[in-house]
Amino acid sequence: MNHVNLIDELKQRNLISHITNEEILKENIKHNSISLYCGFDPTEESLHVGHLLPLITLKRFQLQGHRPIVLIGGATSLIGDPSFKEKERFLNFDNKIDLWTTNITKQISSFLNFDGFKNNAVILNNKKWFEKINILSFLRNIGKHFSINTMINREAVKQRIKRSDQGISFTEFSYNLLQAYDFFILNKKKQVSLQIGGSDQWGNISAGMHLINRISKKKVYGLTLPLLMQSNGVKFGKTESGTIWLDPKKTTPYKFYQFWKNIEDSDVYKFLKLFTFLECNEINIREINKYKNNQIIHDKSYLSQYMTRLVHGEENLLSAERITNILFLKNINEIKESDLHQLKKDGIPSIEVNQIKDLQEALILCSLAKSRTQAKNMIVSNAISINTNKVTNKGYIFNNNDKLFNQFTLISRGKKNHCLIYWKSIVLKFH
Repeated sequence: MNHVNLIDELKQRNLISHITNEEILKENIKHNSISLYCGFDPTEESLHVGHLLPLITLKRFQLQGHRPIVLIGGATSLIGDPSFKEKERFLNFDNKIDLWTTNITKQISSFLNFDGFKNNAVILNNKKWFEKINILSFLRNIGKHFSINTMINREAVKQRIKRSDQGISFTEFSYNLLQAYDFFILNKKKQVSLQIGGSDQWGNISAGMHLINRISKKKVYGLTLPLLMQSNGVKFGKTESGTIWLDPKKTTPYKFYQFWKNIEDSDVYKFLKLFTFLECNEINIREINKYKNNQIIHDKSYLSQYMTRLVHGEENLLSAERITNILFLKNINEIKESDLHQLKKDGIPSIEVNQIKDLQEALILCSLAKSRTQAKNMIVSNAISINTNKVTNKGYIFNNNDKLFNQFTLISRGKKNHCLIYWKSIVLKFH
């Protein structure tokens, strides 16, 4: 096989935090098709944007002819990975984890090719082998290969041991052995020779490499990806209102789109390298010309569109762009009812009402004005719009024409301050 030097490309994209035996691994993946894996513990009902980097990296390997294996931690999630966590995770029950596993498996399925390829991706669950294992056999055959001294000196463990308020339980301490056993089983059953993960997984990956070497005398590899921070100091995937999830029920496609649209300018080209398949040379040229002809605005739009299409599909991307056009370009003609339901959920502030006396009262209820006097001044000064249409009548009273789909009214103050009114139906009861 004649592969492009994928490891060099990953380095150019700043996608490597740690790597073992780099030159040997480079030669291996250049001339052979390997199997690699990354694990995802279902500790929530959805993945979030922080999980995108390993998924897209698996895709890069698959496009070069390698077989990606996704391991769902149906068993290990019952324990909880302590790596660089300040305190022990809440332990969830089997039935909840089984449901989350189903959700996450469905999400992952859209990122990789599972049919029609020689190197089809595979999704496995470590619950399959841990359910059958005997604790005495595990301690005797696996535990004997690990030194407590080495395990205690892992940085993630040391941080917890030093804390007087939060130590580390034996349950969490054992996680390192469980993940190492995952790598061992996958190497034995699926010939997996490379594990990838976030840089916080380096200790766990190293443990797996150690176990395989001790039992099977085989050479395997580890590669970790950087844990991302945004230039504004906020953890990647976080906003003022919380985590950006991949599940559209938890984070609407519009809000997801806006997350990428609102990243700092200093992050645009870094994220284009990390998350997209644009050639590095092209990204470098774009960055050099970023202040010519609003290039950086076009590139930020490209990133927003690419990531939203990747996670939510073309239809939801078009919806997110329609909503954006409504709020910022004042084009409401093509709005759909589903777009307004997205806005109501987490796009912009919203209120639910049965009736409102007039526009002044609406501005106060929407927190766009503090008093009727202030509201009146805003209206007469041409600052207020209803469904993108300017209103200057200080005594304006709503009518049915103001209700989009008989349910919604969009109130705007200037270009950036919006509120969505949801008119609740009044059900008349007859006796």
